[in-house]
Amino acid sequence: MDRADALALVEEHTSSPSLRQHMFAVEAAMRAYARRYGEDPDTWGVVGLVHDFDYERYPNPGQLADEEHPAWGVRVLRARGLPEPCCQAVLGHASYTGVTRATRMAKALFAVDELAGFLVACALVRPSRSFGDLEVASVKKKLKDRAFARAVSREDIALGAAELEVPLEEHIAFVIAALREAEPLLGLGGPRASGA
Repeated sequence: MDRADALALVEEHTSSPSLRQHMFAVEAAMRAYARRYGEDPDTWGVVGLVHDFDYERYPNPGQLADEEHPAWGVRVLRARGLPEPCCQAVLGHASYTGVTRATRMAKALFAVDELAGFLVACALVRPSRSFGDLEVASVKKKLKDRAFARAVSREDIALGAAELEVPLEEHIAFVIAALREAEPLLGLGGPRASGA
């Protein structure tokens, strides 16, 4: 599965602009971590892009391990030839599946998933609507404010950084930098995003 295949799958199953934006953000962060670790950015990027493609149709409020999101999506991904380590990473990003995050790819996906969503929320409330002036200190302050982006698990953000063995501040700074590069794709960053 290449990026074009992954994008077609996302477009077929996801109509929500904010959910698509989230998947693009996770893709960007995954590509950046792949480069950092000397892995294939295209493979890691595909995993980031498709990790939630089934969420809109099968949100899984009961957190069933083998039904709905992400189990339903992984069955589709396997049928379309996504390699098993990639499928395991997608399953592992939802702790309720019980799938161990055994690879660096799986750990990175879990680590960037909640954080990317939180960082997009942080950027959206800035006058600039940009990551360009978003600072780690500001993000940490917002993490303490439980009313801000309340659906984001602060515990998962901390656990993700710990599993990846990256200090939280460094992890936040790294993902901010990755998302700065992806601003046009995410529809953020003011005038620069107009061509996205």
